[in-house]
Amino acid sequence: MITSDLSGKTALITGGGSGIGRATAELFLASGATVAVNHLPGDEGAAAAIEAMRSAGNVISAPGDVSDAALGPAMVRAAIDALGGLDILINNAGTAVSPVPIDFKDLDAMTDEFWAATINTNLLGAFRCTREAAPELKAARGAVVSTASVAGLGLRGSSIAYGASKAALINLTNSLARALAPEVRVNAVAPGLVESPWTSQWPAERMQKTKESTLLERLAQPADIAEAMLFLAAGASYITGQTLVVNGGQA
Repeated sequence: MITSDLSGKTALITGGGSGIGRATAELFLASGATVAVNHLPGDEGAAAAIEAMRSAGNVISAPGDVSDAALGPAMVRAAIDALGGLDILINNAGTAVSPVPIDFKDLDAMTDEFWAATINTNLLGAFRCTREAAPELKAARGAVVSTASVAGLGLRGSSIAYGASKAALINLTNSLARALAPEVRVNAVAPGLVESPWTSQWPAERMQKTKESTLLERLAQPADIAEAMLFLAAGASYITGQTLVVNGGQA
């Protein structure tokens, strides 16, 4: 495990109860940060994950739905109050809506409700959380890192709506870097296909084909993405407005 020195730093990680978010929370704790882990209210799996993290460092629960225009910012405010400030915001909460990929030709599946659920979490959630945290991040000369996707850069994602939301998040990353400069650095990580609870129901054939298309001949693990998050949040002091692709050299 690669770590950095985050002693005395505070971090809020949205969608931190499983997958990439949990791996990032665990890595930040190992690096000495105090971490607020956001999760959906009533998520027993996330509650168990947070309890398991307590032996690794100072972690607090930050329940709240980032897709909600009122509850998302309220969660950020409560987390900042509990942490006593904020140095790092990780916008990781996201949704594919469907547990399995949806063929791009199936336009009828892209209902208004599907689009709304996707955009409200993947794009607006990240914007609202960043907007709410901006004063504290500026005061700390902190950093924002968001979880984008190679689906936002032209590779096939789980659906048309998902890819579009991640493309918008990449654009938002650049815009927020301009808006919060020079005090706050804003970047994103664009993972390839990650073996996580999200992809546990994906077709085995698609998983295997993706694996074979990577130069490293394996799918990403959540810890691989967490390392990139740490790099952009704790170091990389002259990098802002960028999206770092982490996909094993996928063609």
